[in-house]
Amino acid sequence: MELPDIEENARSMYSMHAADTKKEFKRKIEAILSRRNLTYIAGGIISDGSSTPSRSLAELIKDRDIPSIDAEFTRALVNVNSEPREAVSAACNILESIFKTYITDENLEMPQKQDLQNIWKVVRSDLGFEPGLLQDDDLKRILSGVLSVVDGIGAFRTHASSAHGEGRKVYKLKPRHARLAIHSAHTIALFVLETWDERKRR
Repeated sequence: MELPDIEENARSMYSMHAADTKKEFKRKIEAILSRRNLTYIAGGIISDGSSTPSRSLAELIKDRDIPSIDAEFTRALVNVNSEPREAVSAACNILESIFKTYITDENLEMPQKQDLQNIWKVVRSDLGFEPGLLQDDDLKRILSGVLSVVDGIGAFRTHASSAHGEGRKVYKLKPRHARLAIHSAHTIALFVLETWDERKRR
């Protein structure tokens, strides 16, 4: 009769115990944070939820495993309260990264001037985000608003973020302004990614 490998069994039991201990520790930490309306974000970030976008957007970004998008996503969340200018810059960069990734993956022609407005024109045209193509007046108004928001975020980054030096006019940027830019960018990013996914499933 073959004797059991005592050392192997011991190692296996220890690994299972260690895994259970980690899960229990994680559960306790999440419970403590939850009682104080806080959440843990991958990368060692504790958020009060005021800048956290919908979980579905976070998952869509993670699923694509695109480091540039993931890095800007994290930068926006980390800096919204302490460095709102950085957060605004990151919010704009999230859109730029997604749009450039879309253009590359769909084998579209990259515009010569690769600012937010120009790459957005390529993406929205390819995805059919043109108000004139819609028959429903309410959807037309919403889509027209989305187009204006992208232009606004790009202009806001140019004038108020850390991406450019300041002129005579100094923006008194506050966390609530940064959150407005971040949430707007997240809404557009989610709409683009979901539309892109739906097209791929056809």
